[in-house]
Amino acid sequence: MLHMINKSPFESKSLEDCLRYASDGSRILLYEDGIYGALAGSSHEARMKEIMSSHEVYVLKEDVALRGIERLVDGVKEIDYSGFVDLVEESNAAAW
Repeated sequence: MLHMINKSPFESKSLEDCLRYASDGSRILLYEDGIYGALAGSSHEARMKEIMSSHEVYVLKEDVALRGIERLVDGVKEIDYSGFVDLVEESNAAAW
């Protein structure tokens, strides 16, 4: 299952809501303001590392660039729009 989150964890509980339903091994894609959850050095970094122990976490590269983010939590995978389409085609998706 692919879980897609587009809201910042600083303003929304979407990521935490998603995690209540996401089974181990599910993929999580952060896009739009959701990418702030993968910002290195933020108050969410430790939580993101915990999440990555049981989930693959992706961010949309174009959204990272648009927001001027230079450092992501180690292990977060950047993908482009083509990679996004591939993820969606590979599994069922839920938007949060």
